[in-house]
Amino acid sequence: MAGTPTGPSRATRSDRGVEVGHLPPAWQPATATPSLPIGVAVISFLVGLLGLVLLLAGGLFLLSYYTAGAFPSSLLIVHSIEPFGAALLVVLGAVLLALATALWRQELWALYTTVLIVFGVLAFLFFTDFITYLFLVLLAVFIYLLAVRHHFY
Repeated sequence: MAGTPTGPSRATRSDRGVEVGHLPPAWQPATATPSLPIGVAVISFLVGLLGLVLLLAGGLFLLSYYTAGAFPSSLLIVHSIEPFGAALLVVLGAVLLALATALWRQELWALYTTVLIVFGVLAFLFFTDFITYLFLVLLAVFIYLLAVRHHFY
């Protein structure tokens, strides 16, 4: 018969179409279900909250400074700051919000950035002889982030 495969392929015809017996099953990508560790979720939430507070503090001050009285000063989070400092707060808040989002998504660069920031703060606290509960908490966070690094990709 014309069109019927012969030889080593040994294709068989069935109701569903042509089945080839010598090929492996079709490859399907494994569904990766990354698990977000609860500590990373808490750290991400706290970093995002800090970023939101800094963003609001800088933004409200700039709004009050440039609208000259159209915005009540009782709503300000920071009162004595220059406009350049308030703009830096807005930028730092936006960066921290982006970092918190990337931590939640378990991106590797966010882990390394957070570890670097925590290490820098630990070094500052250590060299200024300010070893308190804050130092111990940050040390625990540093060790925890290194322990869960295999959850990031």
